[in-house]
Amino acid sequence: MAHHPDGDGDGIAGRLRAALHRTHGAYADGGERPLGGYLAAMTAFGAYTATWAVAVRRRGRPLPERPDPWDVALTAVSTFRLSRLLSKASVTSPLRAPFTRYVGPEGPAELHEEAREESGRETVGELMTCPFCTSVWVASTLTAGLLLAPRATRTAMGGLTALAGADALQLGYAALVRKATGED
Repeated sequence: MAHHPDGDGDGIAGRLRAALHRTHGAYADGGERPLGGYLAAMTAFGAYTATWAVAVRRRGRPLPERPDPWDVALTAVSTFRLSRLLSKASVTSPLRAPFTRYVGPEGPAELHEEAREESGRETVGELMTCPFCTSVWVASTLTAGLLLAPRATRTAMGGLTALAGADALQLGYAALVRKATGED
């Protein structure tokens, strides 16, 4: 077999591309799934977390033997709130607009948006409109923040946690008003 220096044909790169194409076809089952975009997102996330790890190591901060349960709880609640704020809130829609399309309202002060199906934007749009997807990035950032700047990070997370509590109270109050006025 001849090796093609440009990677086409029977070369290693050509065989790898053909295998990836077959894998994508078998996985997608005739549909379109942006596996290349997902691979790029995973690579970006790996680089992002590696950068944080290097920063933590260079600062000489020791890793705790185990996470403090209060920090875990604070991180969970603040991750929930910040992820929803970034991925669903009306006020943050300008951040998502290059990658998404507005569909309509979805819950109190939240929007339903869909990822643009344009090449290169679909994966970012999916990530930015999915609070579950966004939460992976947020939790990693907050965890790194706890290691690099624990006081400032705990203060910010306390604010986000208070906001989550206030949201729960607002929703609970609205439900009670609906029930008391017979709007249910």
